[in-house]
Amino acid sequence: MATSPSPSPPPQPLPPNVHVSRHPCLRAKLSQLRSHRTNARETKALVHEIALIVGCQALERGLDDTNPPPNPNTSPPPRPLPRPNDPRPGRILQQPSVQAPLLYPDPYALNPHAPPTPSNPTLTATATVAIILDPLIATGGTSAAAIQTLREWGVCRIMLLCVLGSETGVRRAAGEWREGVEIWVGGVDASVDARGMVLPGLGDVGDRLFLTGGK
Repeated sequence: MATSPSPSPPPQPLPPNVHVSRHPCLRAKLSQLRSHRTNARETKALVHEIALIVGCQALERGLDDTNPPPNPNTSPPPRPLPRPNDPRPGRILQQPSVQAPLLYPDPYALNPHAPPTPSNPTLTATATVAIILDPLIATGGTSAAAIQTLREWGVCRIMLLCVLGSETGVRRAAGEWREGVEIWVGGVDASVDARGMVLPGLGDVGDRLFLTGGK
């Protein structure tokens, strides 16, 4: 007598520091972005609009008056003094510092590398909160390396924003520093193939963005 196959285990929930957008407009735009019929101009506009929605949701909920978790690598920074005419004491938005950690992928191992830098024990970050912009998280290696680099610089809190990610890559990035990282993503796909491509992913979105189709 044939036995029925055992049911597959239910999917495991994502880590609590991963936030997947449920915005209906974003979901509609993500579906349009997946279509191969979307041309280059529409693709660029959709990526901008999705990133704008994700960014607004992340900054609305991610920036508050609470103190970031302490980083054991550095001493706590001094608290800025409020300006006399500031209507929100303690929430002074200072000029952001733009930093670009140089990371390049290994096409064979699918792992990022950073160029060697001289040891400098006095190197510290210019801000306590950092925002990483990663359009697509595939294996999660680049995001994890950026998180590790910023943590070594002395950043106390990291917000990672991306348009789309694989479940494997998102879990890897989220687990790099659970207490100090928040990930905000427009959508999460099930898997990544042996070449490091997200499945089902966004197809030839890179070619449509940079007009490199057929090259």
